[in-house]
Amino acid sequence: MENQEIRYGELRGKTVVITGGTSGVGRAAAEAFALEGCNVVVAARGQEGLDETVALCHDLEVVALGVQTDVSDAQQVKHLAEKALQFNGRIDIWVNNAGVMASGKFEEIPIETMDQVVKTNLLGFLHGAHSVLPIFKKQKEGILINNVSIGGWMPAPYSTAYSSTKFGIRGMVEGLQGEVSDEPNIHIVGLYPGIQRSTGNTHSAKYSGLDFKIPPFSVDPRELAAQMVAAAKNPKKSIITDGYAQISKILYGLFPRAIINTASAALRLVMKEDANTNTDGNVNYPSKDPMRIYGKMALPVPTKKQKTILMMVTGIAIGFLYMKSKSK
Repeated sequence: MENQEIRYGELRGKTVVITGGTSGVGRAAAEAFALEGCNVVVAARGQEGLDETVALCHDLEVVALGVQTDVSDAQQVKHLAEKALQFNGRIDIWVNNAGVMASGKFEEIPIETMDQVVKTNLLGFLHGAHSVLPIFKKQKEGILINNVSIGGWMPAPYSTAYSSTKFGIRGMVEGLQGEVSDEPNIHIVGLYPGIQRSTGNTHSAKYSGLDFKIPPFSVDPRELAAQMVAAAKNPKKSIITDGYAQISKILYGLFPRAIINTASAALRLVMKEDANTNTDGNVNYPSKDPMRIYGKMALPVPTKKQKTILMMVTGIAIGFLYMKSKSK
């Protein structure tokens, strides 16, 4: 154990690959690993965003490279791995992070959009793992960090294709953990964060008159990026990264039908039949402005005190509902 702590406790000079690294959580991750002194390889579809993120890393005085990559294309992901190896002949950490989302009534989401959600999210993670695992096995060490989402444990309302990919990615993570169980220094990490205060919502595809903003019960993307760095230093199989995600998982485990039905009913209330808000977002094309970490909030970010009160109220509510269900 001591040797592993020494090995993973110092990241300076290690090479990390981050897919979907030009905005939101990916950009925050690039910044976080750069602050650790890593060689940073950023992958995304848009060249402008890549240039900006690489410049950010250079400002933090680390070596960085941007590789234009569509993770739904296996050959492009393989090329990404080959480019990353050019730094020092190895890849120490690979972060599967690229993802897209499409929300709306299932039958109103274009089939082309639905297919691409599956290709980017599920196949993109599979392609990343398929490209880097042989490298890890040759090195006899390496860490694959997968930014899955709490959506790997519970479905997102009116986002069926997205939810399908997240459940699938969790299956990939747990399956690969079994496959490398005889490789003590190769780690497959699953991160399960709650809703992020990132540009992900801004860039997502929305149909059926949906036009929602980030809710106040969301998490700072830099906190998730810090969890990625922590996982690279001390890898664990499964990490629920924040309190909101933990509460969501508990609630869904206790009251699955009530949770998804209530959440779906809430979204139906904000659907506007004649609204001209439908957008394909970044599902089929590279993300456009804003290329930054943070997205637009529906309400101001709650204070630490407000968050604590919300957690306490939610905890009491969970206990009450659980006791009520047991008494029936």
